[in-house]
Amino acid sequence: QLQLVESEGGSVQSGGFLRLSCVASGNIHSSHCMGWFRQAPGKEREGAGSVTGAGITSYSDSVKGRFTISRDNAKNTVFLQMNNLKPEDTAMYYCAADLTLRSRYVRCPLGSGTEYNTWGQGTQVTVSS
Repeated sequence: QLQLVESEGGSVQSGGFLRLSCVASGNIHSSHCMGWFRQAPGKEREGAGSVTGAGITSYSDSVKGRFTISRDNAKNTVFLQMNNLKPEDTAMYYCAADLTLRSRYVRCPLGSGTEYNTWGQGTQVTVSS
């Protein structure tokens, strides 16, 4: 069974940056969607970004222009580069995979992540003002 392990998050000041990585224990097929999601205390889970096997990305409006998701299929790894971080980005961040086979040329779903069926354990990101 595929397992996802996120890198350690961290604490930064507003305007700072962090890079998260997520390594899969098995092979990530190019037909699998990958995504990063986040959940702040008292709030619902929301998508940050998703990426297809062909590198087509989608972002939520709240992170667009500041976050970049990417993947390296050969290394079974997905990344989330987070720039210009804001206090409202403070949350637990989760890597997720949708093991449903999809066209890698069609955007992956984002939303709250209900389509994703494999999740990492989460990593905390804290941004102070």
